[in-house]
Amino acid sequence: MIHPRHFLLPGLCLVLSGAPALSATGAELHLGQGVLSGEVTDSSVLVQTRLTTAMELDENGDLPGAPGWVRFEWSEREDFTDSSFTEGGEAKAEHDFIVREALTGLKAGTRYFFRPQYGPKVTALQTGDTATFKTLPGATAETRVNFIVTSCMNYMKFMHGKKGRASGPVTATEDDKRLGFPAFVAMKKLEADFFVGTGDIVYYDNPMRMAETLPELRRCWHEQFRFPRMIDYFREVPTYWSKDDHDFRYNDSDNSSDRLPMSDTGIGLFKEQLPIAPMDDADAPTYRTHRVSRDLQIWMTEGRDYRSDNLMEDGPGKTQWGTEQRDWLKRTLKESDAKWKILITPTPMVGPDDAYKKDNHTNLGGFRHEADEFFAWLDENEIENFFTICGDRHWQYHSIHPSGVEEFACGALNDENSRMGVNPGSKKGTDPEALIEQPYTSPKPGGGFLHLSAGENLEVKFYDDQGTLLYEIKK
Repeated sequence: MIHPRHFLLPGLCLVLSGAPALSATGAELHLGQGVLSGEVTDSSVLVQTRLTTAMELDENGDLPGAPGWVRFEWSEREDFTDSSFTEGGEAKAEHDFIVREALTGLKAGTRYFFRPQYGPKVTALQTGDTATFKTLPGATAETRVNFIVTSCMNYMKFMHGKKGRASGPVTATEDDKRLGFPAFVAMKKLEADFFVGTGDIVYYDNPMRMAETLPELRRCWHEQFRFPRMIDYFREVPTYWSKDDHDFRYNDSDNSSDRLPMSDTGIGLFKEQLPIAPMDDADAPTYRTHRVSRDLQIWMTEGRDYRSDNLMEDGPGKTQWGTEQRDWLKRTLKESDAKWKILITPTPMVGPDDAYKKDNHTNLGGFRHEADEFFAWLDENEIENFFTICGDRHWQYHSIHPSGVEEFACGALNDENSRMGVNPGSKKGTDPEALIEQPYTSPKPGGGFLHLSAGENLEVKFYDDQGTLLYEIKK
């Protein structure tokens, strides 16, 4: 709930930004992971920050949290005249010292500014750096919209190269290891309206260091989201997030084993760490759709929570989405009158992929039946201008399914996590008969991302992690 306030509460003392606030234990309070905005709509957004005891990792490679109190000031004006404040809340250990609140009643297509105010208690606050987001234009707006899609940010490979089991070229410099993934510098120059992280945001299961307990899992988020380049980027760009196997449990994981971390832990922790749903809404589904503009609607699916066991025989009873999500997807696609309908999925639906896998919709013996049935449904219901964007695969490609559905794979974000792809016709792939047409695939291993621009036409551009344009297509 939002309360406009143009005055200070009785006894409230705001400490200027440069003066360090102290926790109840005497430790300084910091915002070591910056701020995030997420799930922006044409009238609302979630904003969050995490209180920490420092800005740098400690001797254990972690960024410890700290108790305190946080609220957010927000305004249409960058100087925060005529501003409003959220209710505020406590940074508690049970939520990893993260405070997340909703701003509602916002104007469509409008630039807003916000900043956290934080301290050991409500009567002693200091003000953090200014951040910004722009609300979605909305279903009637003819505005052109630009956004970025990424996947597979592998911290251990990035920081430790071959020792971290790098699969691609080791290019991270010492400055990169201090500042973070170079792709965020390149992405910032494109001034996207929003950012989509489609799974494998962190890796719990790098062989160099397996994370299983709650403190170990949380550390994966702390060590990565404290990178200055990420803090700088997310200060200006709102986000949407989906999870995949590595930020759920472990490689190709489903819900069937007793191996740690358990699936309930992975599901809950993803919602804890990222602004996907209100912190107190543990049952909120992580599949959703957003009508961005007159021309664009996006869908983001959940691929882990509801899936059948990977090793179950493929057929009508096997599902990666679950019946409820699958029905929702079909219903909302039929209801949409957006020109461009884009499904952003953590795993591929077209591929090709490796033949040995049984984890996704492309895999022989995996979930191929559900994908084929869905593609047939799209054709029968004349769903036009539908495209898929996928993460998970560590190379970029543009592929066209025999049904006509086109898929764009964003690839791994960093060089060290990249690899060569699987081509149509490969006997080691899921398309041994070369039925898939592939206008583009990465010519060599390398990190990168996708940039999409949607208006009356749709532009899809593939970039490497330095911002070099590799391939583009216009519809």
